[in-house]
Amino acid sequence: MKLLFELSGENPTLPFAELDCVGSVLDRRLQVAVAECPDPRIAGRLAMTQVVMEYLGECEPTLPAFEALLRDLSLETTRTFAGRAKKVHGGSLERNPCSQKEFERLIGTMISGPVSLKDPEVEYRAILSEDRCYFGRVLFTIDRSAYDERNPGKRDFFHPGVMMPRMARTLVNLACVRPSDILLDPFCGTGGILIEAGLVGARSIGSDFDPMMVVGCRRNIQDPELLLADATRLPFGSHSIDSIVTDLPYGQSVCIKKTDTMDRLYADALDEICRILKPGRRAVIVTHKDISGLAADHMTVLQRHDQRVHKSLTRRVLVLTG
Repeated sequence: MKLLFELSGENPTLPFAELDCVGSVLDRRLQVAVAECPDPRIAGRLAMTQVVMEYLGECEPTLPAFEALLRDLSLETTRTFAGRAKKVHGGSLERNPCSQKEFERLIGTMISGPVSLKDPEVEYRAILSEDRCYFGRVLFTIDRSAYDERNPGKRDFFHPGVMMPRMARTLVNLACVRPSDILLDPFCGTGGILIEAGLVGARSIGSDFDPMMVVGCRRNIQDPELLLADATRLPFGSHSIDSIVTDLPYGQSVCIKKTDTMDRLYADALDEICRILKPGRRAVIVTHKDISGLAADHMTVLQRHDQRVHKSLTRRVLVLTG
């Protein structure tokens, strides 16, 4: 099924890359993507998407072109409906004199059926981004407040610098984790990645070299599979793990072997990740610096993304395969 996605604007590349876990991207503009998706329901797992729609068509972002599109579609409904339009800020449309209200008025007058702006059963939506106007029927809106409910500060065990749930879910999605897959986080910390992987149906396994983190993580996760282990010598067979998602440690407070430097730890951990990951599957690695050159010595680099957290921290996200 061809779907239209209204994306969040919190990162320029991650929302598009995340769509890999639900389908194949066919077209993209600022905060908008069109993708072929075999099962629209699985799009509910996305963290950087706001609205999922059935794709109905597209045209130039002008009122005459949109009117012609609606005329060609000749839509009818017996259910109450409303029309919504959105101009994506930051695109070339900021100089477009047409207002959103004019596009919404066209939807209301050119679709045959009862209009209800207050409590519609169906919503049709036009998104104007860059040089295109995309049009779709809303299937569902993703409840982003659920991620806020899983804020790390609300967990029984907290540690400064932990990743927020939306980002953790995005990483799990970048790994293309499927239900019943085995996902490993070898630097599991407080367990945020494991929680998000479990919510998409994966079997989550976490390990950490720091005993305090393993004990604390047990307080945050129901029925956890956790072990105290060195990420450079993991107790798993070769090519036995479906997906690996982890935030590599950094900073002086991190518990590592006295003989390790960070660069040595990263190299040895990547070597071990390559050993245990199933062929053709993905590992998603997050660091505080660019280690793509080092990673390329061990695995194939599929994607690179940057996510600015604050002035002194930018997360570097690598998507790798063996």
